[in-house]
Amino acid sequence: MKKRALDVIGLGLNATDTVLIVPVFPALGGKERVVSSFVHAGGQVATALVTCQRLGLRARYIGKVGDDAGGRIQLKSLKSEGVDVRYTRVVRDTPNQFGHILVDRATGERTVLWDRDARLTLSPEELTERSITAGRILHLDGCDVEAALEAARWARRAHIPVVADIDTAYEKIETLFPYVDYLVASTGFLPAFTGQADPFRAIQSMAEEYKMKVAGMTLGRDGALVYQEGRFHYSAGFVVEAVDTTGAGDVFHGGFIYGLLAGWEIERILDFANAMAALNCTALGARGGIRTRAEAENLIARGPRRVNPAYHAKGKPA
Repeated sequence: MKKRALDVIGLGLNATDTVLIVPVFPALGGKERVVSSFVHAGGQVATALVTCQRLGLRARYIGKVGDDAGGRIQLKSLKSEGVDVRYTRVVRDTPNQFGHILVDRATGERTVLWDRDARLTLSPEELTERSITAGRILHLDGCDVEAALEAARWARRAHIPVVADIDTAYEKIETLFPYVDYLVASTGFLPAFTGQADPFRAIQSMAEEYKMKVAGMTLGRDGALVYQEGRFHYSAGFVVEAVDTTGAGDVFHGGFIYGLLAGWEIERILDFANAMAALNCTALGARGGIRTRAEAENLIARGPRRVNPAYHAKGKPA
């Protein structure tokens, strides 16, 4: 592979989150006292890049932040982690994307309420090919589809693999998939997008229709399931004391990218990504529990796992 200045280029969402911890999630029309609250930086691609950076990779974030307090928090966070932000634009008189995240203290599960100002949309004209092709992998979340598509085309032309984390059926998202090499979507996306309720059929149809190297989905506490070269691979989730599940999927993708660049086999990549995601759930915030490679490998070696029999029966390694 051609030597490049950076390891990972990420184009997609960042967000500044207000986390509200409640004893239990209230029923509709109910009321619950907030135990504690805090503000932190998050967002799909931005958090995945921070994970890569902490694992020793060199990452660049391409996107926009607002010029409010939320935008300043996000930009400061990325800079402090060492992420290259030279192509991150600050939009004047615009609030940053925000999320209000309710975390159920009893389970660690979260519910997200969010909004994004239209002025934060990134257009293809605002990209440069050189900024995209400086890395060994391009990571996308499908937001701002036209910009993502332009970036993915440049990456394909430069023989740079494209990784995607999709959880929303953005308009024209299907135009991006022919340029995606590795898709690990959220649990509900592929069944909804393909019309296949069976996750195995949904994953296989996606991989075959768009000729992806790997297609699959994260399964929350059950782990992850992917399809590669005619075979399913299932990695069971790790049992941890969950405090906050915010950012688990984003950190999973950071671990997944790390494993790809390390040249690991898919089973090892999935185990590592699952372990990184599980460990992140043991602390508050989207980036609160990002751990080291050694800590993830220790969990892989010694940690108990939550095996889903349905996935294991068809997706276990040969």
